Amino acid sequence: MLGYLKDPRAGAWAYNLGHSFAFAGAVVLLAWLAGSALDARWLIWPAHIAFDRAMGYGLKSMESFNETHLGGIGRKQQ
Repeated sequence: MLGYLKDPRAGAWAYNLGHSFAFAGAVVLLAWLAGSALDARWLIWPAHIAFDRAMGYGLKSMESFNETHLGGIGRKQQ
C-alpha cells in the first residue's frame, strides 16, 4: 500500500505484485529450494490472496483504486 503514496500506478503495481499467486508461489518455491522447512506459515500468504479474491477484491487497476480485475469495489458514486 506504500506505493500509493507515490501515485496510483506505482500503488497498483506494488499491490498486484504482493497479491499475485505467481509471486507468492515463486517465493515459497525459492524458500523450499533453499532448504527452509515448509509448514503452515507458508500457507498464510496464498490463503490471504484467496480470501481477498473470494471477497471480491481483485488485482488493482492502474487508473483507480476502486477498480479491479473482478469489477468495482467500494461505494458507488451517485
